[in-house]
Amino acid sequence: MQRVTNCLIINNQEVLLLKKPRYGWYAMPGGKMEAGESIHESVLREVEEETGLIIDTPQLYSVATMTKASAQSPKDEWLMFTFKTDKFSGELVNETPEGELEWVPISQIDQIPTAPCDRLIHQYILKNDKHLYGSFALGENDQLISYRLNDN
Repeated sequence: MQRVTNCLIINNQEVLLLKKPRYGWYAMPGGKMEAGESIHESVLREVEEETGLIIDTPQLYSVATMTKASAQSPKDEWLMFTFKTDKFSGELVNETPEGELEWVPISQIDQIPTAPCDRLIHQYILKNDKHLYGSFALGENDQLISYRLNDN
């Protein structure tokens, strides 16, 4: 199982996203957890590595599993922890090997290309400001086959 953390970083009605080369999808800054790392340590490290920003008091908003029957272990199941914050410092990097960083207006979040499960997580967290728990089944090309969402 792969474990990943990511963060919705919000500033003046915009969200910082990373346009990744694969599929041309936008994604939240973040990445794979390292062995022995807490989810909090991971999201702080990953965001700083990808953006140059130091996030402050990120709050956990979503825990989701993604399964992909066509993939080999450990990439056949992912556990994703999504945080949100509007507190950060530092300077945004000009370039990152992960893709292109872009501040996207929250009002346009539904119109940009993203992974289908990310789209549902973005929409839920930004519109409801509640915790979300989900399970997503993905096909060969990461298309969404089915999903279940629960909140509190």
